[in-house]
Amino acid sequence: MRFGLSGKLLLLTIPLILIVEILIYVPSIANFRVNRLNDRLAAASTAALVLDAAPSGMVPDALARQILASIGARAVAIKSGSQRRLLAAADMPAKIDHDIDMRDTSAWSAIVDAFQVMLDSGDEVMRVIGPAPGSGQFIEVVVDEKPLRDAMFRFSRNVLLLSLVMTSITAGLIYYALHHLFVRPMRRVTANLVAFHENPESTARIIEPSKRTDEIGLAERELSDMQRDLVSMLHQKNHLAALGLAVSKINHDLRNLLASSQLLSDQLASVPDPRVQRFAPKLMRSLERAIAFCQSTLSYGKAQEAPPDRRRVLIEPVVNEVRESTGLASDTSIEWINAIERGLTVDADPDQLFRVLLNLVRNAAQALESDKSGDGIAKQIRFTGRREGAVTILEISDTGPGIPEGARAHLFEAFQGS
Repeated sequence: MRFGLSGKLLLLTIPLILIVEILIYVPSIANFRVNRLNDRLAAASTAALVLDAAPSGMVPDALARQILASIGARAVAIKSGSQRRLLAAADMPAKIDHDIDMRDTSAWSAIVDAFQVMLDSGDEVMRVIGPAPGSGQFIEVVVDEKPLRDAMFRFSRNVLLLSLVMTSITAGLIYYALHHLFVRPMRRVTANLVAFHENPESTARIIEPSKRTDEIGLAERELSDMQRDLVSMLHQKNHLAALGLAVSKINHDLRNLLASSQLLSDQLASVPDPRVQRFAPKLMRSLERAIAFCQSTLSYGKAQEAPPDRRRVLIEPVVNEVRESTGLASDTSIEWINAIERGLTVDADPDQLFRVLLNLVRNAAQALESDKSGDGIAKQIRFTGRREGAVTILEISDTGPGIPEGARAHLFEAFQGS
């Protein structure tokens, strides 16, 4: 049979409380026996004073029997100095089954003796020894064990009934408290996980964290953040899938259009006009790059880069081509500053390097053109290149507003900002 957290909690609470009740009962029954015997000794001490005060120590048998019956004893004796006197006796047994000295009783022996009394079944007789009143050394009282055993069973029955009531109340309170504090929040988290698993793209399935400050509250908040991140990633995945499908369709037609443009540029290259001869090679290289990029694009919009075609490349011609491609060569509103060391080369793929530099320069130009602050700062794009040992360092900077702080956190994540 399978139990949930509530059932397991209940099954665990009841035996634990019963164990506590047993731990309470064991010393309680031992203490009950000790107190019962001490009461017999106290009553016997009082009776001894009465019997010892009688003239010449002579007490009528009827009165002695009445006194012994009142204290529930068969005989009372006292030792003073070296003399041991029997003060009163009635119906003395043939033998004494147990001797109990209450002057030297440890906690463990009290527990053992208590359960021994309860396990006996006969009409045993025991002699109880305790401190005597006045100048006496000790007092002895002979009593039957059965009344003590019956009283101990009545006490045990009352303790059992009270324990059952207290166990039920305590177990109910503990169960309710733990169920309210732990089980119910865990059920809420579990139900949310099941519901979220059924539809992980729905923002309505995200758990609403409670205001708890303990570990459960922390788990709810972390689960909520994790679900929000997952929903965002799934939405981004769907967006990328849709974008990839659109790109693949556009890519097919665009590649055909670029191929036609390449044929026209080949024919244009044969025109003897000097200006045409100057721009035709650049136009052909741009078309070749565009066709190669279209061919390397996957159907889901992710660029599948070919292994870099690394070679020694002069930086300055690439930078000049970037400037011309972005239209900055004829743009007088943005100042172009070239601070590249002469003859600086780099070991790189020229097409990939061109794309990187083109994107950076175009972003800088767009930022400068959109800046309407009118703070009087000249609009500049600075290109710096130098070699430090075996490393070539290229720096592109502009005097625009810079990248917004919110965009920096997701600067290299697709579709997280513009």
